[in-house]
Amino acid sequence: MTAPNPAIVYPSSPKVEQVDDYYGTKIADPYRWLENPDSEQTQAWVTAQNQVTFEYLTKIPQRQIIQQRLTKLWDYEKYSIPFKQGDRYFYFKNDGLQNQSVLYTLRSLADEPQVLLDPNKLSEDGTVALTDLAISEDGKRMAYGLSASGSDWQEWKVRDVETCQDLSDHLQWIKFSSASWSHDNQGFFYSRYNEPNEKTKLEDTNYFQKLYYHRLGTAQSEDILVYERPDQKEWGFSGDVTEDGRYLLISVWLGTDPRNLVFYKDLTNPAAAVVELIDEFEADYSFIDNQGPIFWFSTDRDASRKRVIAIDTRQPNRAHWQEVIPQTTETLQGVGVLNHQFVASYLKDAHTEIRIFNLDGTFIRQVELPGLGSAGGFGGKREDTETFYSYTSFTTPPTIYRYDMVTGKSTLFRQPQVDFNPADYESQQVFYHSKDGTRVPMFITYKKGLKLDGSNPTYLYGYGGFNVSLTPSFSVSLLVWLEMGGVYAVPNLRGGGEYGEEWHQAGMKLKKQNVFDDFIAAAEWLIEHQYTRSEKLAIGGGSNGGLLVGACMTQRPDLFGAALPAVGVLDMLRFHKFTIGWAWVSEYGSPDDPEQFKALYAYSPLHNLKPGTVYPSTLITTADHDDRVVPAHSFKFAAALQAAHAGSNPVLIRIETKAGHGAGKPTAKIIEETSDKWAFLTKVLAVQGDKS
Repeated sequence: MTAPNPAIVYPSSPKVEQVDDYYGTKIADPYRWLENPDSEQTQAWVTAQNQVTFEYLTKIPQRQIIQQRLTKLWDYEKYSIPFKQGDRYFYFKNDGLQNQSVLYTLRSLADEPQVLLDPNKLSEDGTVALTDLAISEDGKRMAYGLSASGSDWQEWKVRDVETCQDLSDHLQWIKFSSASWSHDNQGFFYSRYNEPNEKTKLEDTNYFQKLYYHRLGTAQSEDILVYERPDQKEWGFSGDVTEDGRYLLISVWLGTDPRNLVFYKDLTNPAAAVVELIDEFEADYSFIDNQGPIFWFSTDRDASRKRVIAIDTRQPNRAHWQEVIPQTTETLQGVGVLNHQFVASYLKDAHTEIRIFNLDGTFIRQVELPGLGSAGGFGGKREDTETFYSYTSFTTPPTIYRYDMVTGKSTLFRQPQVDFNPADYESQQVFYHSKDGTRVPMFITYKKGLKLDGSNPTYLYGYGGFNVSLTPSFSVSLLVWLEMGGVYAVPNLRGGGEYGEEWHQAGMKLKKQNVFDDFIAAAEWLIEHQYTRSEKLAIGGGSNGGLLVGACMTQRPDLFGAALPAVGVLDMLRFHKFTIGWAWVSEYGSPDDPEQFKALYAYSPLHNLKPGTVYPSTLITTADHDDRVVPAHSFKFAAALQAAHAGSNPVLIRIETKAGHGAGKPTAKIIEETSDKWAFLTKVLAVQGDKS
């Protein structure tokens, strides 16, 4: 498939006698010992694998050139969408190469901004990240979460906005939670787990989340327990105070299932009980706003692409529900209320459309966007007449606009200056048919003047799961690939949310193979239409996308020249036994169910490697602190792949230290990892091109 490489001597991966019995099917798990990341044996294995990998990567001549170009391109000012709370604006800015973006505040957009929090000063190497924040109603206090080394575990603190000094408040053992302030500005609601075992906190399962209220100036041990369900260990709780301050909305989640419950508590009455408004996991209900006792939700109940409904809490039975904005052919992504109007974001064939409606559901206008791309933002309060949004595409860096809700006009607020000419590149959207005839969209981006002669190195990227939609977005990493003459292709696979819940469910559980079929069909379409050929085609994806890559490279090893599975879910028989992995059962199904076990076993990448097979050149990437998809997935897959592989193509694993699943990863580490990824592909796909 590729030019012969000097023989690589892989580190020893001893096998143990471990066999599990699944409903009469006996399955060996010889690398079970790699599930313990802290053992001396595993740590020695990690060191040995990294030594082999980096010895290979450092010999690639383009690596340093790519890293220099990436660094130069990355060095531009990046802004987040501003938001207002109290009498202040808040936004993030990164000067260019800062490991973490800095949070600023100012009273007027014409004022000189003040640094409110610089996460870069929290650690020398940039591995402590700001994960989330919540500003009090009066704009004077900020609750904020911090994560170390990419862990999902967070610590929360409180900062005085005026003085930029932290208060004494310190909350721990928080995971999968935001914060929401009570309108007296005296405290906030948040969710946490019980204190874990310090030694095994990165692997242990997370159950029994509880919703608390923290009052400023008090110890966490004094926090008020608002809601818990000892009878439902898998339930999680997200508490949000309504804009009028009257209600606490509690969204009850179950793993990654988009269906949720909705409870509420009247905050004007301290003795008020929690009311179960939606008490069955039957659909997704996203709270928008309320008008007194009338609550607005977007929901996919009886509408797979979502609609807006009104529920009067005085008459909550379904017979009294009112439809406000009906389902359309486009997928409703989110809704807010500004200027006493609904601002609704839709996906039309995976690109954004923004529509504005009166509160009675009558259509007012569509927001004019710069092109077919992705727009986000439009946050604010009901009285606001101004808002901000970001627009991006594959060749447009995220650009911030101010939008006037009264006139309907957008004005440029911040436009980044990146060292490239977007006119040199083009993107198109094509549609192809999957194995079962399903029509699937795909974005393809490349340098203008591309010759369709089958010779172009192509990077096919996918995800296909958890209702996640892949929409056009700008990436400096991608830009370097395009500059080298590479083609970038992104299909919108089933399992995502591009066409609503039906599209999602068509790639779930027993139908997961549809996702892999969609991805394989995308590869075949690119080859058939002469964009590339197998020897020049690389596939990549992370997390659930890492599973996608692992499944496709084991099902069709002949189809791809290279595979880059990142932080992937690769052992489908034991994924539910670590950290939050149990929560993915709603998406993948459970190995503890006989029928679902058969489906999982049929595509589990770890269990479908066949000895004596020539696999594509592979660079597996993971992190030793990943407590979302534990590194054991990648460790075991790498060991098994190296043992099964019969060809001369390199099969390597790159294991990042002091990093997690990806969130909060410092810029320096991102540049290093991206440089290694592209350098690997330049060698194994023999990529040529201008890398100046």
